[in-house]
Amino acid sequence: MRIRSNTYQKVSHQIANYIHKKANDSINGEHFILGLATGSTPHQIYEELKSMDIDFSRTITFNLDEYVGLNENHPQSYKYFMNKGLFKSQNFHSNNFPDEKLYPYYDSMIDNVGGIDIQILGIGTNGHIAFNEPGTPRDSKTRIVDLTENTIKDNSRFFDSIDEVPTQAMTMGINTIMKSKAIYLIAQGKHKKEILERAVYGEITPEVPASFLQEHPNCEVFYSD
Repeated sequence: MRIRSNTYQKVSHQIANYIHKKANDSINGEHFILGLATGSTPHQIYEELKSMDIDFSRTITFNLDEYVGLNENHPQSYKYFMNKGLFKSQNFHSNNFPDEKLYPYYDSMIDNVGGIDIQILGIGTNGHIAFNEPGTPRDSKTRIVDLTENTIKDNSRFFDSIDEVPTQAMTMGINTIMKSKAIYLIAQGKHKKEILERAVYGEITPEVPASFLQEHPNCEVFYSD
């Protein structure tokens, strides 16, 4: 595993093309299972996908996480973000979130459709992937987690006040993520460079949850400043 550097636009276009090919290849075969992230990092990928001529009718999506306590119509809920940013623009077979009803069954749901083919990931400034915060064990599964002060502060830019940021989330676990057939980890901005290098080249440790990706046989890492 190594870090590949390019512009944000080129990285987004490249990954969108990977998804485009897999979705089209699935039309006359098995379903394509796509794992998605939210936030600013994958935004341009979704903009690219919205503009492409893609048949997503055999594509099933599983989002990584969702806040606890936010209604799905709240502008900062991840379901709202994804519906507005991608799902309403394309003909997906189905879209799934680890919400308060589904999160206990999420891992089984993914296993029952054959596992995730492509998983999109971002990385937090403390090394978290999804909402698997520092200290998360390798065998973690989908569950409710407490968000660290660092993550709450990072996410406060999306809210009017830091006091409005949820303190808990439902998240896909590291064990579930690591079962994905291919993983694309994306980091944007100079403030992510140091933690990305620790994750890719440093010690594999629960204190940097993204470092577990070093053990994945098919993980590509992209960085743009």
